[in-house]
Amino acid sequence: MRIQVLVTATVLALTAMACSPAEEAPPTPAEAPLAGRAAIYAAGEQSAEAFARALYADAAAPMANDPAKAAISPGRDPLYSRTLNALIGVDFREAEAKGEVPYLNYDPICACQDADGFALTALKMTPDGDKAASAEVTFTNHGQTQRQTLKLLKEGPMWRIADVIDGQGQSLHDALMAIAEKAEG
Repeated sequence: MRIQVLVTATVLALTAMACSPAEEAPPTPAEAPLAGRAAIYAAGEQSAEAFARALYADAAAPMANDPAKAAISPGRDPLYSRTLNALIGVDFREAEAKGEVPYLNYDPICACQDADGFALTALKMTPDGDKAASAEVTFTNHGQTQRQTLKLLKEGPMWRIADVIDGQGQSLHDALMAIAEKAEG
């Protein structure tokens, strides 16, 4: 009888162990959310709208000491299309050669040199084909409401800024193109 009780107890113990959940691996710590340029680059590979929203989210809360941003020289910014980068490079080199300040001496995303109380208030996306889109944005900065349009272009796997048109209809691309054409002459 004693052996039968011992066998039954052993069988019950083994059955309970077989039915209990297996030990799970300890949870891995959640990855830190992307911030700064890393977040913009990741969004740029998702969609034109995600890219535009990430640009303005970064303007609203810029990452201090962003290593990706610190390593960028004028005319080599992954946020801009190849053409706009080339024009920015010419603007910078021409100004440097003359000892002047470049035309693009501000952040075209916020239309400012510094942001204060920056907030995106409206975004309207319009596709312009498979690899182009327009983002009409409204934002506040320093207590003033501003509007502008980003012309976006998909180059490779990422969306990029091809032009920024301010609230008065002035094109950054066209202004920089005029500088480049004058430099050639």
